[in-house]
Amino acid sequence: MSATNYTENALLDAFLGDDHIAAFGGTVYFALFTATPNDTGGGTEVSGGSYARVAVTNNDTNFPAASSGSKVNGTRIEFPEATGSWGVVTHWGVFSASSVGTLYAYGALSSSRNVVSGDAPFYPAGGLEITCD
Repeated sequence: MSATNYTENALLDAFLGDDHIAAFGGTVYFALFTATPNDTGGGTEVSGGSYARVAVTNNDTNFPAASSGSKVNGTRIEFPEATGSWGVVTHWGVFSASSVGTLYAYGALSSSRNVVSGDAPFYPAGGLEITCD
């Protein structure tokens, strides 16, 4: 099956933004990984050194309407400043909760980053893209 662009955009808007359905909640939590997650979870999420998932209100300001099967963040998503090494961060994920929870989506960073003490990793507005294909 192949979804049309309309359906892809509708699915993305149902996940993130003002049109989100209750299953995805009013807040989502962004995470960073040092090993690849997969459709059933997995991967190795960063831990220690003041790492914490970032809570983002699930609305159209933070996640404007999807276009061409793609959704980007409308505002900066910034992680806390590392107080120790987080290792080489390779992937991101979106969860249902600040700890544990359900992994909704994940992807590879455009380039891996070695996060060391004093770094505060972030995604600028438009810097994180979630696609539906």
